[in-house]
Amino acid sequence: MEVKNNLKGVKDTLISSHCELIAVSKTQPIELIQEAYNAGQRLFGENKAQEMASKHAALPKDIQWHMIGHLQTNKVKYIAPFVDLIHSIDSVKLLIEVDKQAKKANRKINCLLQVYIAHEETKFGFDPAEVIELLNSNALSEFLNVEIIGLMGMASFTEDQQQIKSEFNVLNALFTQLKTLSLPANVHMKELSMGMSSDYKIAMEAGSTLVRVGTAIFGARNY
Repeated sequence: MEVKNNLKGVKDTLISSHCELIAVSKTQPIELIQEAYNAGQRLFGENKAQEMASKHAALPKDIQWHMIGHLQTNKVKYIAPFVDLIHSIDSVKLLIEVDKQAKKANRKINCLLQVYIAHEETKFGFDPAEVIELLNSNALSEFLNVEIIGLMGMASFTEDQQQIKSEFNVLNALFTQLKTLSLPANVHMKELSMGMSSDYKIAMEAGSTLVRVGTAIFGARNY
């Protein structure tokens, strides 16, 4: 019942926005994910490929699985047959592998380019200038089994809400700028993934279309 109520609380906050909720289920047991599913949630986020694959096998097949964590190239094969969206494309090398594994699975995989916006050394991602350079090149048109449908970013881990807001605004500005460019055929700027349990309300106001919320729904994680 607690998961159901928490889920309703978060969704009620998002009603006035254009945001979709991804329930971050990493490290959570099958039973709690099933509880959220029973309450109507269908989008779930994981940060480890093999954990996602085992949960996909055990849970209802209409769940849309989102990879939100740093993804190693040698782990792409575990999720390529079913993943709905990979948020964390942080290198061309990873994109090449996703395209390769998507081709093997005979499908297209939707991806977001992860952009480094935080003032921290621990985050992954492209610099905004690298994103523009990549999209202006012909490199992405070679990937026939990948669709780039937007951007993802993580704000600094800080209690300074102005800093978080500023970082999200930087990402939204890049997102808006990219919409004005002549983009490759397999690139569409539709989704902006930013905001987690601690800052999703700020992200929502800054234009996010996907928020990744775990702790506020499931409680503290089991590591």
